[in-house]
Amino acid sequence: MLTLFKNANVYTPENIGVKDILTGGKSILAISENIEIPKGLEVNIMDCSGLNLVPGIIDSHVHITGGGGEGGPATRMPELEISMMIDGGVTTVIGCLGTDGITRTVDSVLMKVKSIRAKGMSAWMYTGAYQVPPPTITGDIARDIALIEEVIGVGEVAISDHRSSVPTIAELAKLTGHARVAGMIGGKAGIMNMHMGDARDPFRPLHDIVASSELKYKQFIPTHCNRNDYIFEDSKEYGKLGYVDITTSSYPYYMDEEIKPSKALKQLLESGVPIEHITFTSDACGSLPGFDPVTGKLVKIEMGYPDSVLREIKEAVLEDGLPLETAIKVATSNPATILKLTGKGFIKEGFDADILLLDAAFNIRHLMANGIIVK
Repeated sequence: MLTLFKNANVYTPENIGVKDILTGGKSILAISENIEIPKGLEVNIMDCSGLNLVPGIIDSHVHITGGGGEGGPATRMPELEISMMIDGGVTTVIGCLGTDGITRTVDSVLMKVKSIRAKGMSAWMYTGAYQVPPPTITGDIARDIALIEEVIGVGEVAISDHRSSVPTIAELAKLTGHARVAGMIGGKAGIMNMHMGDARDPFRPLHDIVASSELKYKQFIPTHCNRNDYIFEDSKEYGKLGYVDITTSSYPYYMDEEIKPSKALKQLLESGVPIEHITFTSDACGSLPGFDPVTGKLVKIEMGYPDSVLREIKEAVLEDGLPLETAIKVATSNPATILKLTGKGFIKEGFDADILLLDAAFNIRHLMANGIIVK
């Protein structure tokens, strides 16, 4: 069935004013000030007066098969449910493994991606995990990226963290170059998603790779860049060179340690970091652990949800005064562009009909994923 959204305030993510949008199949068919439907044509017409229409949220760092386990079997987190995506206005996820690349497998992430797609939502994935050398599907990360449609890069690879496999700069550089070439061959981003830990000077390994090779900063997406005050301060300079990813779900569980994502966005922009270099992700269904700094013992653990991304975008607008067209980019057009997600992240004719309708208080009024209204 065709669906016509009438009189919505449209953000592409740029604000183009009040428009009508017609969708059919899984695509956006037309955007105009007034779309008239020929008589006899069956159309679902939705009055969107007073509502903001934005692209569906892309949450590009989710432990879709569950994560955690740092405190033993009882601390394993559950898999992502489709209802979690819908509750957060999320239409696309990128799945990954984290700490546990031992008992959880990349194969299971691939099958979960296929399951999410079969249920009408969109999903891709990273091959690998914290460990170097990384676990794979085919036995080689390059073959995974080049040959498997759902695989777009490698991650999350841990550096500057006591849970990492302590890879050398040479090992990381080789892995990054391998991913880059595979991305070129497969028409993918071939990007490295890097888990950033609590070590001081956390970006040093990435600086060293760039300094010692022909690889560039934009071959990496360092995540958890708001996990403490000193990595965030470093992010204000690193973000001018490459991408920085802000984790939304850890806050408010760790409000005494983390920089609030909405405020982090504002401060990064004020520091001169281009908006196109910043992304928000939830880290949903992964564990949010806290360790004793002296003994290294796990002392607390939480789990985040995808709805934290929209929450922090909301607060960036309503509390921190950022324009919606700026704030929404961190989870729509930015990840779509950085990760080369064709047809995603924008409200444009010919693009996938992933549409989120919000009222003035950022309540989700409707959500369309691949042309199907799911809320």
